[in-house]
Amino acid sequence: MASGVKVTDDVIRVFNDMKVRKAQANEEEKKKRKKAILFCLSKDLKSIVLDEEQEILIGQVGTTVQDPYEHFVKMLPPGDCRYALYDATYETKETKKEDLVFIFWAPDSAPLKSKMIYASSKDAIKRKFEGIKHEWQVNGLEDLKDRHTLAEKLGGSSVVSLEGRPI
Repeated sequence: MASGVKVTDDVIRVFNDMKVRKAQANEEEKKKRKKAILFCLSKDLKSIVLDEEQEILIGQVGTTVQDPYEHFVKMLPPGDCRYALYDATYETKETKKEDLVFIFWAPDSAPLKSKMIYASSKDAIKRKFEGIKHEWQVNGLEDLKDRHTLAEKLGGSSVVSLEGRPI
């Protein structure tokens, strides 16, 4: 069941910026690219919007953010739902890869009404995020704390490292 929620242009723009990796981007532009970002419902529950200040920029990795995956997990609100895009960098036995992962965060501790609205609005945002290969619904921190779970989603046992850390 669709909720009739609209996805704002800002959300679509951010997705497109994350999806298109500009090979010819200069260092300044690369530093401003997003590694991870959260999206939430607007206060009136009619739109999916950027969750203010809830992002990790590529330029922060290695400076203010040592482990982007760990930092991302800490950004998720323990008592409410969110949608997220995470630009996972990982290695398989054969090659290095980068893939966008769409995450639907619906912790068990979130209010039932919030879980229902976010669940019924998920299709609206997914339809705008064309080309996403990996989708993950997460219902608690225990599912996220261990990198193995994300590695499993990305490529199973062939993944040997995530964000430069061995699995």
